[in-house]
Amino acid sequence: MAAIKPRYGVYTPLVTFFNDDESIDFEATLSHAKRMADSGVVGLVLQGSNGEAPHLDHDERKALVRAVRDRLNNLGYTHLQLIVGCGAASVKETVRYISEAKESGADYALVLPPAYWVAAMNASVIEGFFCDVAAISELPILIYNFPGVTGGIDISSDSIIRLAQADSKIIGCKLTCGNVGKLQRISSTLPAESFAAFGGKSDFFLPALVAGSNGIIAALANVAPKTHIELLRLWEKGDLKAAQALQSRLSHADWALSKVGIAGVKAVVSHHFGYGIGKGRRPLGVATIESLSEDIVSSIQAVVEIEKKL
Repeated sequence: MAAIKPRYGVYTPLVTFFNDDESIDFEATLSHAKRMADSGVVGLVLQGSNGEAPHLDHDERKALVRAVRDRLNNLGYTHLQLIVGCGAASVKETVRYISEAKESGADYALVLPPAYWVAAMNASVIEGFFCDVAAISELPILIYNFPGVTGGIDISSDSIIRLAQADSKIIGCKLTCGNVGKLQRISSTLPAESFAAFGGKSDFFLPALVAGSNGIIAALANVAPKTHIELLRLWEKGDLKAAQALQSRLSHADWALSKVGIAGVKAVVSHHFGYGIGKGRRPLGVATIESLSEDIVSSIQAVVEIEKKL
């Protein structure tokens, strides 16, 4: 039976909250997951870049996925999909992460290309990696293209299309690269009923929808999930003028959020919604709302005000 692609809609790449001693703050993280679910997102991405995946060991990853799945199920959100980051430097380790994620309640695996030996990662090697992973993966796979965390590796539309056509378990991609043309080429070549190409930043949410995005997976949804859902509603309604106006707000806020780092994202959430602290695991730092510049705070505040009215 062919794997089913993720549902169309807004997905939040969930931050992982930590206590002062750098242990996982499960209470804050689960409160955050609940707020996202209550807001109407169709899924969460756990242990992606915003979730500080490289800073979590195997046991922590398993415990976090299981805790989120169980909490969502207990709240009645059994339909909410979990995409879990499983990328590693080798096929063997990646497949192990995928197996553990499935056992813990994940629906999909989000996989970065291996980036330790950047110079060796040509298109052929990268495609071979994904084919080898897909051949034995226990979960359907989304290719994660994010040059900013892979030493500049930027997977082409040609490679993504070839991989999707080669293995039915490769059912989507997240394009944090911001290349709308790449998204357009992928969405117009691969069948929409079986492949989900996602834009990966709020900064180009509306252009991504025009280019065939399956919704959005965006860090700013940690702050304003309802606002993203509203933009999607306006797009589907055909109210382009209102959608453009809201996209402008999101673009300014997303640009501001990109300057504060992961700890800053958590600080913003903590300040506006009352749980967690702005702490990343070292070498990432600590942030508070007071440590952020006024221009950053004001751009994000504008979106928070919209969020709290929805």
